[in-house]
Amino acid sequence: MTEDHSHAGQGPVLLDIGGDIGALILTMPAALIGAEVEARPIAGAAFDGYHPGSHLPHVAVLARPGSPVRHTAVFAELQGGEYELYLRPDQPVRLTAVVRGGEVSTATWPES
Repeated sequence: MTEDHSHAGQGPVLLDIGGDIGALILTMPAALIGAEVEARPIAGAAFDGYHPGSHLPHVAVLARPGSPVRHTAVFAELQGGEYELYLRPDQPVRLTAVVRGGEVSTATWPES
């Protein structure tokens, strides 16, 4: 049996924030739908627990329904700190963002 997951993750997002955990919503160009954005900690509590070579959080760029459709990458839970953001697997850093515990941070991906 084949299951169709083509619409998975394209609706509302449950954010799991509080304490030292925040969320980050990136507004993305439509051309990047399907690309994956990775977040590498560079300062703060998130960096203190980071070890090179360890797993880094990453999310896909999706078209979110609405009027108008919004293209976003949503990190539903990130440890508070400053992050470098880039396209996986190894594109250059395009943006830095600060995530604060208990808050939703937003940023806009730069056009190329």
